[in-house]
Amino acid sequence: MTAHTPSTEPFRDPQLPFAKRIDDLLSRLTPQEKTAFLHQFAPAVERLGVAAFRTGQEALHGVAWMGPATVFPQAVGLGATWNPELVRRVGDAVSREVRAMRAKDDRVGLNVWSPTVNLLRHPLWGRNEEGYSEDPKLTSAIATAYTHGLRGEHPTYWRTAPVLKHWLAHNNETDRSTTSSSVRPRVLHEYDLRAFRDTVEAGAVAGVMPAYNLVNGRPNHVSPYLAEHLRTWTEEELLVCSDAGAPSNLVDSEHYFDTHEEATAAALVAGVDSFTDHGTDSSQIIGRVRGALERGLLTEADLDTAVRRQLSVRFRLGEFDPSYDPHDATGEFDTPAHRALAQEAAEQAIVLLKNDGVLPLAPDTRIAVVGLLADECKLDWYSGTLIHRSTPLEGLYERFGAERVEFAEGVDRVRLKTSTGAFLHVPAAEGAAEEVRGAEGALDPALLRGRTDLPVLTTDATGTELALADWGEGVLTLRAPDGRYLSVADDGCLRASADQPGGWFVQETFRLEPHGNGHLLKHLGTGRHVCVSADGVKVADEDPEVFELVVAERGEEAVARAAAAADVVVVVAGNDPYINGRETEDRTTLLLPGQQERLLRAARAANPATVLALVAAYPYAVDPAELPAVLWTAHGGQAAGTALARVLAGDVSPAGRLPQTWYADDADLPGLLDYDVISARQTYLYFEGTPLFPFGHGLSYASFAYGDLTARVEDEAVRVSFSVTNTGDVTADEVAQLYARAVDASVPRPRRELLDHRRVTLAPGETAELGFEVPLTAFAFWDVAQDRWRVEPGGYELLAGASSEDVRLRTTVTLDGEPTLPRAVLATGLAAAGFDEQRGIAIVDRTKVSGDAVTPAGPEPGELVYHACDFGRGVSEVTVEVAGEGTVELSLDGGPALAVLSPAAPASGPYDYVSLSASVAAAGVHDVHLRLRGPLRLAHVGFSG
Repeated sequence: MTAHTPSTEPFRDPQLPFAKRIDDLLSRLTPQEKTAFLHQFAPAVERLGVAAFRTGQEALHGVAWMGPATVFPQAVGLGATWNPELVRRVGDAVSREVRAMRAKDDRVGLNVWSPTVNLLRHPLWGRNEEGYSEDPKLTSAIATAYTHGLRGEHPTYWRTAPVLKHWLAHNNETDRSTTSSSVRPRVLHEYDLRAFRDTVEAGAVAGVMPAYNLVNGRPNHVSPYLAEHLRTWTEEELLVCSDAGAPSNLVDSEHYFDTHEEATAAALVAGVDSFTDHGTDSSQIIGRVRGALERGLLTEADLDTAVRRQLSVRFRLGEFDPSYDPHDATGEFDTPAHRALAQEAAEQAIVLLKNDGVLPLAPDTRIAVVGLLADECKLDWYSGTLIHRSTPLEGLYERFGAERVEFAEGVDRVRLKTSTGAFLHVPAAEGAAEEVRGAEGALDPALLRGRTDLPVLTTDATGTELALADWGEGVLTLRAPDGRYLSVADDGCLRASADQPGGWFVQETFRLEPHGNGHLLKHLGTGRHVCVSADGVKVADEDPEVFELVVAERGEEAVARAAAAADVVVVVAGNDPYINGRETEDRTTLLLPGQQERLLRAARAANPATVLALVAAYPYAVDPAELPAVLWTAHGGQAAGTALARVLAGDVSPAGRLPQTWYADDADLPGLLDYDVISARQTYLYFEGTPLFPFGHGLSYASFAYGDLTARVEDEAVRVSFSVTNTGDVTADEVAQLYARAVDASVPRPRRELLDHRRVTLAPGETAELGFEVPLTAFAFWDVAQDRWRVEPGGYELLAGASSEDVRLRTTVTLDGEPTLPRAVLATGLAAAGFDEQRGIAIVDRTKVSGDAVTPAGPEPGELVYHACDFGRGVSEVTVEVAGEGTVELSLDGGPALAVLSPAAPASGPYDYVSLSASVAAAGVHDVHLRLRGPLRLAHVGFSG
């Protein structure tokens, strides 16, 4: 460390506040240098000694994409632990590995793009694995813990700088860059914004990433909510990083702007500070920014604002104070402590859904472990490369002894016979190096290509027996005897070359299509069929081969043999994270794939003592009636198998809890694009049916008694306490949950809503006294009539128990609150999007910059209801602001139409509003009903007279 001298540039003076240092450095940058800083890959400024900087390092459940690292359970599994302190330790370990890896590879970035705080509103969302929970409170608790771990504990310097994903209301992969989430004000404030807000306010967030989708007709990358909400929650500068390619989408797929200069300027002014586009090539973004400056769409002050936010993060990361940075020498990587933590997290994530007494297993139990995932340790798109690996089979071997464990994978053993009578043959790959996808690390793993150094498939008289797995909807994988999957590389040739299905474009999946007396084999990655030529087997657009599928053994047969010889069968079923559900692909059903259902039935028929262990990123609709035990865990990372075996053996009592509702049937689900959780009765908050397993559910090998519930209102909080006692005979964790319900609400409120929870470890007979301080604001709802939060006066039932449905204790408190007032429509009119009820309505953008309007969602009329509108002594005129063509019909209390308003001529564009007036007579308080017909946008309704 050198002493400060007057000649030292102020931005390098650690004695000065960051704000002054940033001002100084910003003043030294040229407009061209500032412009270059706006791309994800900001170049070095050598004349000032400023290094290059990259935004973005994936670290969702371990360091991703950059090669070997500790792999923790998927995010939804971390959510299932309901243990913020554990998750904080996971974040701490991940951030230390980021620093250690960066010391050896400067491609590793310190601006980490995690966690994902999108709420798990819909279980068919392809990226369900990335979120923590369907509940805002639980999501923010887990996300806050993870960001604090990633940030580190130093008061000034951050170990890594976490960016939350994906702002906002993003739960569909289908057409994700062009669909608009219609989010009414109550859902916006009470649901979608809440997890972001609580996490940002907790003080360990460096920024957010906008999502690909639109919200209320406006792309998230030009969202006014960035300024109106996000940046009001903290005094820290927040860095907003675009999602990959999203800036270009504003023109190319969304057609929201005519030119990229307009789009780039609008995004920058709205609050996007770093543009992730065109990979490492910054020239296009730089050109667009320069073009926007030349056209007067941007000023240098706009550039300064964005660059300042980036520099704020870089200063907090210690980049300009290497001698003071307490994290600079961090070298903790794959340590024994990290390995133990990965196992602990995997154990705590396991949820026991049902147990009729078959679990835990006795030490001398003879076990058959069967299923497509029984000997797998699956990774997902946001995983690092495994250093250590434990499958369920390996875990059971280790715990019970290989002599007591029988294995049957349950794949179909097949050969593919060509029309000439020959069979597909996998040549021996003698001397070929073992390669694991992504082991070398890549800034963009989507660019990784398949292997071409292995021999191309041929045909011969006997062929090669392949392991066929059907992952649902006819999507197949084919594996060679050496364990490699059939895959197609850029040259179109078929090889046994992949260690696992994977990649941005999966090249290891196929479909058998009936054709005449045989089947065509379609390669799904290219959309082409497999053909046989003189130089080997490849995919092509013509001359597809017609194959006969010759089955040597059905998977059910092998499973039944193993099951019949065992005391207990463990069927390990679930999903492959790269197939039929992932980023870019939503699921289509809650059902298990057909092949896995058949394996489960075969095991159950051969041995009634069949345990189903679901290893999956999603909930499934399974029938547990004839199964003595069912467990679920997300893909649990490197220690998944060991953790599952220890829970099955009773070394660990399971205490994971479901972070989202498990629905019994696809018919229970709303449309994937229906974001109105209130009207659609979505999630445990509003669902009125009977779930397969409720939110918060999870069983234990112990039993627990709840008692002594007290609640009192003091100052600005409700103080709640109750006791939990372990009445079982093993030490175990219990997750005590506290919910609230408004007893007599004036608007639809949640059936119950999580206020807080506590995961506690209790020895047999031990009692814990749990206390919770719940702020009165937790009982508020967003009052659309007053456009603000309001606590309604009246009774609130407090419910304590083991899940959202397993309520053990109840009491009621009375809160004073603020009385419900009618809408003062004479003074403010009605904001069209501030409705109380709707049918067939979509919220759209009033202008490209800000504001909401409403329009019919389809060809049928849309209906809106605004409750308790106070017309005072009377009104004589109604005025509407509309764009487009169609009609607005107004009635009161469901009666006949009192006014019908329609533009004389259609407007020239969707943002060209006109005011229309009509006579209407109304006095006193009434519900206003509006019916909209045609492609018409309604922004506001006013009354006068």
